[in-house]
Amino acid sequence: MSATSGDRKDSRNCSSNPPRARISDRFWNRSSLLEESAVIKTQGLTHIHLMVRSLDRSLRFYQEVFGMKECFREGATMVFLNTPGSHDTITLNEDAEMSELAGKSAGIAHFGFGLANPSDLDAAIVQVERAGGKLLRRGDHAPGVRYAYVADPDGYVIEL
Repeated sequence: MSATSGDRKDSRNCSSNPPRARISDRFWNRSSLLEESAVIKTQGLTHIHLMVRSLDRSLRFYQEVFGMKECFREGATMVFLNTPGSHDTITLNEDAEMSELAGKSAGIAHFGFGLANPSDLDAAIVQVERAGGKLLRRGDHAPGVRYAYVADPDGYVIEL
């Protein structure tokens, strides 16, 4: 069942809960943070936020290729997705006022997904192409360490 504009699914298992709900209150107490360390303690990267030209097209791509599940929507133009079995979150945003940013990385070269079975790389590339993405290049980082760079329908580069 897909959430509609403004509706939220049960987000207790979503890594895209607001950060304060996931991090202890001690984190938000500035004095205790400074007393403990000069390093900000996190629970890891929470999400990647992508500006997209077509929310429906991008949603379909990430669901078909990576099996991502819709977690919740924020308004009519933003959807939060999670990868199955993990806490990875991609936020897709079709904001008309920011559409010129779709597909542009502003210095971020790519993001990557580790395949559960590296021998599935060829099948993963086929799935990307079937879902509207394209293979950019492939090779070996080292002997036996294969990779492929693919692009989603907006042009974002993803390493597999």
